[in-house]
Amino acid sequence: MTTFRISEAAALLGVSSDTVRRWVDAGRLAAVRDEHGHRQISGADLAAFARSQVETTGDGRRSSARNRFRGIVTEVVRDAVMAQVEIAAGPFRVVSLMSRQAADELGLEAGVVAVAVIKSTNVVVEIPGHERVVTTP
Repeated sequence: MTTFRISEAAALLGVSSDTVRRWVDAGRLAAVRDEHGHRQISGADLAAFARSQVETTGDGRRSSARNRFRGIVTEVVRDAVMAQVEIAAGPFRVVSLMSRQAADELGLEAGVVAVAVIKSTNVVVEIPGHERVVTTP
């Protein structure tokens, strides 16, 4: 079974190690101590916890898109027709190309909070440290 140290779980969840320790201490996230006294979190428990933390839209809208990344707009590059919008969502960088008119109507500029909603028909899945890459069409 895959297990994670507190620091690894924190990196995967996008929070500090102290936050994960508080969740463990409060009983929100299960952990056991290894032979050295370090806390270990099972991969299954971490996955279940991460799934429970996923934000919903909160506004009652229904959408088939399940990938939502809330972040801050870091850059908007406009030309006469198109705009390139970059969003920092936790440790992730999301870049969107859209019409300039859409970017203007949304008031997109650096410092604005935005949600990148992604529905993709092509997803690449990588396992760190492995050569093989699995894609789904």
